[in-house]
Amino acid sequence: MKIDHDNPADLSAQIAEAIRDSIISGAMIVDERLPSESDLAEQFDVSRSTIREALKRLAAQSLIRTQRGAFGGAFVNRLSYDDAREQLITTSTLLLSMNEVSFDTACEARFALERACASMAVERRLDAHLDIMEREIARQSDADLSDEAFCASDVTFHRALVDAACNPVLSYQLSGSIEAMQPLMNMITFTARSRAQIIEIHSELTEALRARDTQAAKNTLNRLESYTKQLAHAVMSAKSKKRH
Repeated sequence: MKIDHDNPADLSAQIAEAIRDSIISGAMIVDERLPSESDLAEQFDVSRSTIREALKRLAAQSLIRTQRGAFGGAFVNRLSYDDAREQLITTSTLLLSMNEVSFDTACEARFALERACASMAVERRLDAHLDIMEREIARQSDADLSDEAFCASDVTFHRALVDAACNPVLSYQLSGSIEAMQPLMNMITFTARSRAQIIEIHSELTEALRARDTQAAKNTLNRLESYTKQLAHAVMSAKSKKRH
């Protein structure tokens, strides 16, 4: 592992990237202990404080964990889908909120993946998945449910639909696009979204899965995508007019 001391990039970032590459390539395996801070400082010809900063970066990415005591140190972490999903949601939310990724692009990706999941969910869904979807529809029908709670229920409903495909990789990929869109969907809910229409769409999706009707599920998701984009554009246009 080498770094370029003449490179203007932060040295700790270079070191973190070098160690990260070793982990990803398999040169460093799960649960392997990293060299001590002193050894790493000597290896990279930097101060121990720079090494500590690099290790903090790796820990923030859940790539390493630290342990104290006689047998302590930094170790290559065993990353779970749950850990990775939370990181993806955070990153995707930031990209969307900072306009690095447009709403239409995120929306297109979400529904393309969700339609792919729907095909598998029709074949693989369990009663437990349908139970979750029906429970959330019941929650959404509560007139006293807050806007924030309605949005959270919406996310839970669609996560159940995705999870019904029984493919953890797809569940991971979709978590970013579904949950990252929640802040903007909150704004839409407060101003324009019809709860009755969303509940109707959710009911149709649930029935399509129950009937194992792939085309009906895809058609319903197509309608939801069109409705979501239409509302988003209307809300963003109204906000733009107010600013001017």
